[in-house]
Amino acid sequence: MKIIFYFFGLCLLLACQQEDEVSTGLDIEITTPDPNPQPEVETPLELVWSDEFDGTELNSDHWSFDLGDGCPNLCGWGNNEFQNYTETNHRLEDGFLIIKADNDDGYTSTRILTKGKKEFQYGRIEARLKLPTGAGLWPAFWALGADIDSVPWPECGEIDIMEYVGKEPGQIFNAVHTRSSFGNTVNTKVTLAPNVEDDFHVYRLDWKKDVLEFYFDETLVYRYVPQSLSSQHWPFNKPFFLLINLAIGGNFGGPVDPSLVFPREYRIDYVRVYQ
Repeated sequence: MKIIFYFFGLCLLLACQQEDEVSTGLDIEITTPDPNPQPEVETPLELVWSDEFDGTELNSDHWSFDLGDGCPNLCGWGNNEFQNYTETNHRLEDGFLIIKADNDDGYTSTRILTKGKKEFQYGRIEARLKLPTGAGLWPAFWALGADIDSVPWPECGEIDIMEYVGKEPGQIFNAVHTRSSFGNTVNTKVTLAPNVEDDFHVYRLDWKKDVLEFYFDETLVYRYVPQSLSSQHWPFNKPFFLLINLAIGGNFGGPVDPSLVFPREYRIDYVRVYQ
């Protein structure tokens, strides 16, 4: 009888322990690893907009002009630049946009932008460019936050997809401007590119929700990945517009070589955006 009672008590104890184990494990999800995991496949990018500059005139549905010397609001375009921008220092020829820097009774050039016409958020943005040579020249391909009229620079954000200065041949610059880096361009990269001026090259930005990646041809040359995605460091979750210009002199461009023969030409083969 004692044996039967002991056996019954042992069974009851085991049952209680089992019930306790099940009840304490109800909120634990058990998963079995896939023995043949499939790699994540990114969605292929598609061309959503481009300008191939195949016509005879700049497409006014895509581009507008900045004109003058920036005064009275932004004299010297904020960088003590020397040039006046005009609508006439450019032409379309053989499938290229050609921006001309000239010095005929003062420096002149052209700056075009897609503000209010073509604005983009995320994706791949690239241009195929041939750079002009000569100390004092400062060609660029860049982007500004589309809300710049209500959110002034640098809070609006700036992405420099390509900058070049003729005083420092054989290298290109990338930079990111935000409120956190205002007053000192700390988010920047210089890439050595010997003889970059001799031919066309592709300058590219891959723009994602938490990283900016800059490419020279097919080579990744700079990544901007802030530790914080606050507006102080990352004002890039909104539309931006594109700019192409050839500046002369200024804080970054530097003095113009007095022996430099004008005109000088900056050639743009295409601008393309993929998303």
